[in-house]
Amino acid sequence: MKINNIGPSGINPYKRQMNKLDAAANTQAKKADKVEISSTAKEMQQLSQVSVHRQQKVEELKIQVENGTYKLDPKETAKSIINFYQKK
Repeated sequence: MKINNIGPSGINPYKRQMNKLDAAANTQAKKADKVEISSTAKEMQQLSQVSVHRQQKVEELKIQVENGTYKLDPKETAKSIINFYQKK
C-alpha cells in the first residue's frame, strides 16, 4: 500500500485559500493609478487668450438673449449646418 501527501500539505486547505486571497488583495492594493499629461496638453491648458475671448463672446451673447435682442440669420445657420456635414 502506497500513501501519498504525508505531512502538512493536506492540512487546513481553507487557510491556504485565505492566504492566496490575501496575497492577491495585497498585490492589487500596491498598484496605483497614474496619470501623465503630455507637454502638448500642458501647452493647450496655458492658452488662456482663446478662452478669455471666448468667455467674452459668451457673455455678450447671454446678455443679448436675456434682453431679447439676439437675432438669428436663418440663411447663415443653414449654411453652417451644410458646411459641417459636407466636411465629414
